[in-house]
Amino acid sequence: MDDFGFASSTDYPAIFHVRFPAMLCSPNRPALLCLLSACLLLTSIGNSVAAEPLTASSEVLQRIAFGSCAKQDKPQPIWDAVVEMKPQLFIFLGDNIYGDTEDMAVLKSKWGQLDAQPGYEKLKQTCRVIGTWDDHDYGANDAGVEYPKKRESQQLFLDFLRVPADHPRRRQEGVYDAPVFGPPGKRVQIILLDARYHRSPLKKGFKPGEPGDGYRGSYAPNEDPQATVLGDVQWKWLAEQLKVPAELRLICSGVQILPTEHGSESWGNFPLQRKKLFELIRETKARGVVLLSGDRHLAEIMRLPADEFGIGYPITEVTSSSLNAPSGNMTKAGVRFANEINRYRVGLTYFDVNFGGIEIDWDQTPPLVRAQVRDEKGAVILQQKLIP
Repeated sequence: MDDFGFASSTDYPAIFHVRFPAMLCSPNRPALLCLLSACLLLTSIGNSVAAEPLTASSEVLQRIAFGSCAKQDKPQPIWDAVVEMKPQLFIFLGDNIYGDTEDMAVLKSKWGQLDAQPGYEKLKQTCRVIGTWDDHDYGANDAGVEYPKKRESQQLFLDFLRVPADHPRRRQEGVYDAPVFGPPGKRVQIILLDARYHRSPLKKGFKPGEPGDGYRGSYAPNEDPQATVLGDVQWKWLAEQLKVPAELRLICSGVQILPTEHGSESWGNFPLQRKKLFELIRETKARGVVLLSGDRHLAEIMRLPADEFGIGYPITEVTSSSLNAPSGNMTKAGVRFANEINRYRVGLTYFDVNFGGIEIDWDQTPPLVRAQVRDEKGAVILQQKLIP
């Protein structure tokens, strides 16, 4: 166990950061004795050293899994299906725990509960784990810039992901990151956005639609030009990341990006910021963009038409949620259902527990990408084929 009570995973390439107690190497101890003491310490702690997966790798990614919304105090049998898929990388998309507290001891304990889930223990032994957060693991429902414990919460989140103490994510304001995997011609960039740390307050008052228009959340569009989702520094960082060479670019957001009708949390709450994102993709000529999101306790696949923002190719978004807390929308016949309008949706909406998958066939020219939603047993229930 490490300093935060998290079991370590050591079955993949990792960078180790170890601080020796000062007494081991004090000026009054001979150098040889200091070295021997350090070796003994390393031997004794063995696998308890927290391992951080490399933030970038030459490994060619062919299978990626992702998911969101996990109740840390409830069983999580879906991890068996995730492991069975044999992903090389798993991406947490937020609400990874339900912290909802300003007490950091409580938040730390809840991260420990997730880390100790038996199925998740298996996953950590077989693939790398990265991710971003959403509101509940950030610390409060629907919270943004106003959450008072965001700095402390950020460190606990990075502790869970085994991010080294000297990593840039420890010093910046927000958990965003953009590792690149694979050699030229097979590069996958994972852009992990932080849509919480700097996000402006939400605007209440979404107007209900006509009968039959479907579910409506409580938030109205905030069209204040000063309102932000990412904050100035992260926007500048994102502009640079979109210029980094990559054949496939997965932009990961805790909340949905494409939908604008439902009034729940999404980039649609900030229309000018949503527009800015797609204009930035167009201006940087970023190719191969696919959007991944969580939050909604449902799964669906959406597509932005190529001509809507002049990007030149359609952009697909896959929402995968939840890992163990399915939507409560049920008909009297026991069928999960929600009358929710989404003009970007392709196919059906799935309301039971699920996780997402990306499969990449690099042998085809151009490469073929399958964007998927899988059920608790690992069966593919939604899929779109993409050519980045």
